[in-house]
Amino acid sequence: MAGGCCEGHCAVGENISPRFRRVLWIALWVNAAMFCVELAGGFSSRSVSLLADSADFLGDAGNYGLSLAVFSHGLVWRSRAALVKGLTMGAFGVFVLSKTAWQIHLGILPEPATMSAIALLALIANASVALMLYAFRNGDANMRSVWLCSRNDAIGNVAVMLAAGGVFAIGQAWPDLIVAGIMGTLALTAGVSVVRQARRELAAVAA
Repeated sequence: MAGGCCEGHCAVGENISPRFRRVLWIALWVNAAMFCVELAGGFSSRSVSLLADSADFLGDAGNYGLSLAVFSHGLVWRSRAALVKGLTMGAFGVFVLSKTAWQIHLGILPEPATMSAIALLALIANASVALMLYAFRNGDANMRSVWLCSRNDAIGNVAVMLAAGGVFAIGQAWPDLIVAGIMGTLALTAGVSVVRQARRELAAVAA
């Protein structure tokens, strides 16, 4: 689900293998591309659950990118990167929750066909990344957590597809709004947790 899967675990250590690094680069670009696709699809279909799921792709792309950028640096740089990541995740969580509240106020009905199609594409993307990372599932904690990220992200995609089915079945926006609210809350709470951990690490280094 949005924002929560990589919390505090995606900083890759100094012993990263060249093969794992290549897979992380692929995962980064897949997640960045799907963020753009879901963001555009969310606005065009008026689905806040798609917007919330796009936050998941943004968070994962940021995690992979920051991991690749600072894996050979010290704790200070990794903590600073985590701080930026946490603030971004939290801000997007606030945006999703605000957008959800606004949608409730307006009573806008999302377009379920577009929701389903894009959620299915997102599921394929996450399943592909998870398959690439499957070989590293029994590695160290960092490697395993990255694989679990993609596996758990697929659950979020399925949730959006179920929300689309609910919107189609009952002709109301509530399934979309409920899923968006849950995912936005997870993004916000995960962001707060990451920021707190990063600040503790920076304070410990400065002490």
